[in-house]
Amino acid sequence: MTVTTHNLGYPRIGAKRELKFALEDYWKGQSSLDALEGHGAELRQRHWQDQNGLDLAPVGDFSFYDQVLDLSFALGNLPRRVRGLEGAALDNYFRVARGRSASDSECSCIHAGEMTKWFDTNYHYIVPEFAADTQFKLDSSRLLRQLAQARQLGVKAKPVLIGPVTYLWLGKAKDDSDKLALLQGLLPVYVQLLQELAAQGVEWVQIDEPILVTELDGAWRQALLTAYDALSKLNHVKLLLATYFGKLQDNLALACTLPVQGLHLDAVNARDEVEQVITRLPATSVLSLGVVNGRNIWKTDLNAVLAWLEPVHARLQGRLWIAPSCSLLHVPVDLDSEQKLDVEIKSWLAFARQKLDEVHTLAGALNQGRVSVQAALDANLAAVLSRRQSPRVHNPDVKAAVARIDASLGRRASGFAERAAKQAALLQLPLYPTTTIGSFPQTAPIRQARSQFRSGQLDEAGYKKLMRAEIAHCVQEQESLGLDVFVHGEAERNDMVEYFGEQLDGYAFSQFGWVQSYGSRCVKPPILFGDISRPRAMTVEWSTYAQSLTDKPMKGMLTGPVTILNWSFVRDDQPRSVSCHQLALAIRAEVQDLEQAGIRVIQIDEAALREGLPLRQSQWADYLRWAVESFRIAANGVADETQIHTHMCYSEFNDIIAQIADMDADVITIETSRSDMELLDAFDDFNYPNEIGPGVYDIHSPNIPSQEQMVKLMRKAAERIPAQRLWVNPDCGLKTRGWKEVIPALANMVAAAKTLRGDNAA
Repeated sequence: MTVTTHNLGYPRIGAKRELKFALEDYWKGQSSLDALEGHGAELRQRHWQDQNGLDLAPVGDFSFYDQVLDLSFALGNLPRRVRGLEGAALDNYFRVARGRSASDSECSCIHAGEMTKWFDTNYHYIVPEFAADTQFKLDSSRLLRQLAQARQLGVKAKPVLIGPVTYLWLGKAKDDSDKLALLQGLLPVYVQLLQELAAQGVEWVQIDEPILVTELDGAWRQALLTAYDALSKLNHVKLLLATYFGKLQDNLALACTLPVQGLHLDAVNARDEVEQVITRLPATSVLSLGVVNGRNIWKTDLNAVLAWLEPVHARLQGRLWIAPSCSLLHVPVDLDSEQKLDVEIKSWLAFARQKLDEVHTLAGALNQGRVSVQAALDANLAAVLSRRQSPRVHNPDVKAAVARIDASLGRRASGFAERAAKQAALLQLPLYPTTTIGSFPQTAPIRQARSQFRSGQLDEAGYKKLMRAEIAHCVQEQESLGLDVFVHGEAERNDMVEYFGEQLDGYAFSQFGWVQSYGSRCVKPPILFGDISRPRAMTVEWSTYAQSLTDKPMKGMLTGPVTILNWSFVRDDQPRSVSCHQLALAIRAEVQDLEQAGIRVIQIDEAALREGLPLRQSQWADYLRWAVESFRIAANGVADETQIHTHMCYSEFNDIIAQIADMDADVITIETSRSDMELLDAFDDFNYPNEIGPGVYDIHSPNIPSQEQMVKLMRKAAERIPAQRLWVNPDCGLKTRGWKEVIPALANMVAAAKTLRGDNAA
């Protein structure tokens, strides 16, 4: 019996970020809603063509912003603040996503939905909002339109849905109600949706319940049983229950007994569970195995996979399906687009299209024997051995430096209280000091200069002259605004991780390796292929030039080792902790060079600290140990007078607040504006010892917050944290915003700080 091939999801942004540009044109009023819809249809068609040859291709995985937000609208779960507003449904959709749609003026803005990370990835989703009286009403039009388009193109369609229990788990109750109490009202809408799909002739529906790889209490387990008991009563559609990102562990028996027709297991992360699942799964059920890594870009060792997969196929025959481990949303589209990537390193990689080729090769070997795909298997083996044996991967000096790490590298000379007194004396900052997170708008001239420099149209001297002019402009704007601690604006940086990776040995870079972070925001993660070292200073020249232009303190801006690690495509041939320690030593050297050059405020961003947490809390301790240790290695080794900042965005901190405190940064800045300071609930029960800047300006929205809004948020913060330890700052860097938004927003922020100082004086 032949094995069935399928895919859980495909990158939606386009090989050249076509979706990003179409969205931004629409938001700017430079194109119509019809044009945007047309771009979406073209991309879907192209992506289904990329998946041609699969037995089943996903439908419904395409989104104009976020698949969780798509589901909220399909379920009729719209926040009250957008109900009854004028415009098309997509206008309300963008209002929730970003606070404004194309037809809205600057004064008709809406509070955008909260964003947080999708499990342990760098993808952000819009958090569903619930209340005790939340009701659901189906609007299946988006999914049915995509299904009709797929059918017209001859696509063998498998609609994709987030499961009802995971949907509730992802959301937040905006009152004190129990989210699970909404399940009974939610299930009939899912039933109705599945009935509509069945009426369209759909045979299989993929229904994602990734919470099955997390720790669930009895109530959530029962919710899964209740949900799938209700859905199992449908006789006209088959359900493939998909789990990914980890092992089932104590949920394995539950997953195998839920009344569905198939189960997808992430066999990259949970290969050792395959035998147990085969044993427990009903004899009539399909088992889908994710045998190609959907999260990283290294070639699959196809010969090794076949060695364990062939016996599985022999047992399951036609009940075996194979696929990538998860949606390919998390990898770039097409390696063939890369014409400048080092040839040897390129031979080690596979992007989304190539990962599907790997699935096809594995299926060919299983269905017709290895000899039918021998050439592909031989080429794959040569690439795998090339990477394994390459001297470019291993650096004995770096390994020796990591071996010499001891506890002393992670300690400051004095405790926070003593350091804070010395820093206050040196910096002479007012109460509620104002600062920004690092970047300022990356304007078209900046991007053009960078492009011309890379292509050779602009020489190094000309490029530096232009960048210095941008830095001078940024400093002057901060002087005019009256900020207290300045930044140089990062005009020279393409990305907060890629910029550093380009200057570190052990990294490689793609031209078109874009991955969606949220909405139209895409990142191009660098490829960490070998041992990491820093051959020279990376930021000192720019920071010292900026400091020479002002008497105000200038922050040196660095990305921390944990974030560089988590936002890279990381080598899979050694523990992540080892790579992180290598990065920590490189950043430590940069911190010390900045201090030596006279920079006395240094920010080391760890925006991705929390997203690296294992999905099971029982496994957190080991990760947090080496992650916090890596930050401390990077941040210490400086004098007490040097003030160390860190920044974290879009993360829930309550359950790791003690470890964040253990990082011992003098100042931490965090995202709090979209959550209305909810993240500060952690400080109700934990006496955070150092200084903190809860963000008051949501930079992921084009809306300009008022002075009054910022004052209100900071007064909430002052109820939990002494005013003497509070900073006033945006949520995140300002590179994606325009100056016309940034200047009035920061002016309001400075005015808010002055109001707050007046509160304290009174």
